[in-house]
Amino acid sequence: MTTPYALLAATIDQLTRFAPFDQMERDHLAWMIERLKLSYYARDEIVLAPAEQPVDTFYIIKQGVILGEQDVVRAQENAAWLELHEGECFPLGALLSKRGVTSTYRAGIDTFCYELAAVDFRELLKASEPFHDFCTRRIANLLEQSKQIIQAQYAKSTSDQQSMSSPLSAIIRREPITCAPDTSLREVLEIMHKNGIGSMVAVDAARRPVGIFTLHDVLSRVTLPALSLEQPLAAAMTANPYTMPPHAFAYEAALVMAKHGFRHILVEENGQLKGLISEKDLFSLQRVGLRQIGGTIRNADKLETLVGSAKDIRQLAHNMMAQGVAAEQLTQIISTLNDLLTTRIIELELQDSPVRDIEFCWMALGSEGRFEQTLNTDQDNGIIFCVQEGGDANALRAVLLPFARRVNLALAECGFPLCNGEVMASNPKWCLSLKEWKATFANWIDHGAPMDLLHSTIFFDFRPLYGTGRLAGELRDWLREAARKNSRFLHQLAVNALRNRPPLGLVRDFVTGDGHTLDLKLNGITPFVDAARIFSLANGGRQTNTAGRIRELAENKFLREQDAEAYIEAFLFIQLLRLRLHHDQCEQDIPLTNKADPDSLNHLDRRILKEAFRQARKLQTKLELDYQV
Repeated sequence: MTTPYALLAATIDQLTRFAPFDQMERDHLAWMIERLKLSYYARDEIVLAPAEQPVDTFYIIKQGVILGEQDVVRAQENAAWLELHEGECFPLGALLSKRGVTSTYRAGIDTFCYELAAVDFRELLKASEPFHDFCTRRIANLLEQSKQIIQAQYAKSTSDQQSMSSPLSAIIRREPITCAPDTSLREVLEIMHKNGIGSMVAVDAARRPVGIFTLHDVLSRVTLPALSLEQPLAAAMTANPYTMPPHAFAYEAALVMAKHGFRHILVEENGQLKGLISEKDLFSLQRVGLRQIGGTIRNADKLETLVGSAKDIRQLAHNMMAQGVAAEQLTQIISTLNDLLTTRIIELELQDSPVRDIEFCWMALGSEGRFEQTLNTDQDNGIIFCVQEGGDANALRAVLLPFARRVNLALAECGFPLCNGEVMASNPKWCLSLKEWKATFANWIDHGAPMDLLHSTIFFDFRPLYGTGRLAGELRDWLREAARKNSRFLHQLAVNALRNRPPLGLVRDFVTGDGHTLDLKLNGITPFVDAARIFSLANGGRQTNTAGRIRELAENKFLREQDAEAYIEAFLFIQLLRLRLHHDQCEQDIPLTNKADPDSLNHLDRRILKEAFRQARKLQTKLELDYQV
């Protein structure tokens, strides 16, 4: 039966507010709507229940809430691991694999659903590429749409900065210092030395550039030919220098320099000198590149340089978000550059230090240990050292602690605040020999007191950053064996982890906290981090990175590959939201926090965040089942 035009238009208008219908061709939408029927489900009425026969219907929520429940946890209050709202679809996995559902789908409130027969669902899969892509790659598809929006947002702000696409007029640093071509070389060199400049431009009475003289010319044109310093500048300068107009782009000047071997380009307008661009000026436009930042850090000989590099790392993070770099790569890049920064600070502090004679390893802990640092991070670090036979651990510690304190203070100057909980290498409790670390970890595992569980969530994510990595490797091997043997400890970790639930509401999208905000770290990232750590410890995993741990669990067949992929994508999306939040806070010059107002997110990001929280709840459900919590 043909759908009346007004009803068709109204249904299209409603559905195109949601993915994937907003990406579909109108003809495909109309074809689908012609075949939809509308059904009503009262509160608590079951829509779908686990069954052996394949699902025969595709559902789209028109109005209301559908809860997905697993029977084993049905008796618990708020036990739904899945909440679906207007515009959302189910059960995609069962339809695609032509099987029955494994969860119970129940109406949370009075609900209306559009229903499409499975045979028509499959026809639509073949006809509409956006629909097929969404159904087979739900989170990945939503993330791709979100990434395009993010790129557009950040590209605009990035374009406001100076770049290689900037006009030369925007790059000129200051008025060029000039002289007449008949000025003596002696006077020219004195002016250059006094002003700390590397070039002098000769101009005529009308301020037209007629020549340029650089420090490079001193050797080849003055010193080696033994030219008298009383000679005029015209005798040694390069006449008729290359000029470009102010509206020329920086990259054009760079190409000219590369082609002709020039180190300077004069900017000229209407025959008059307006400025001078050096290769150093063009290099500074690209200074927030990986290679440039890395080179600056490695060659730094004072703390002030490293403080500047820390700012460049934050700027690089912004630029990479504009380029669409994924959250996993971005946090690893940030952590790697921060590692390099820490390493250089340690190297500078080791100069002429008695610590050079001690075999030690500086360890990264917490988010840095997992390669998951964002822009809002304090210090979590420790030292593991080797005590030779007959040696005294306390004596070595006494030498290491002042050194560690200097490193911690230097990192604070670079923008990494001192840890409020004093989880730092300068704390005697976390500057330990290999034997002492093993004893400390063993005590936590054997006793499992609340503080022990808290410490394990930070310290068990350690990795070597500088020094004798063998010590950290030996500690990791010991921990792998000790933790998986103690099921009681793992159970305690699971109980502790499950106290922190994703903030999903049963009737509304999210359960918010103070100031109508969501804590993207505590309630978003942490459920994934904790579950991945526990499962990794139980299975003797070697990874410390959360995504790496989940992949390792999938490789070992502990997790299904498709589930692992969904967990990782959800985890990384929340990380991306944190990075965006921290950048926006930096731009507004307000304190960095992990608390975001969900109302500040666009519709698409709210949709993905809700899906990400569902994946966190699903992972926690597995934790509940495995440890009978």
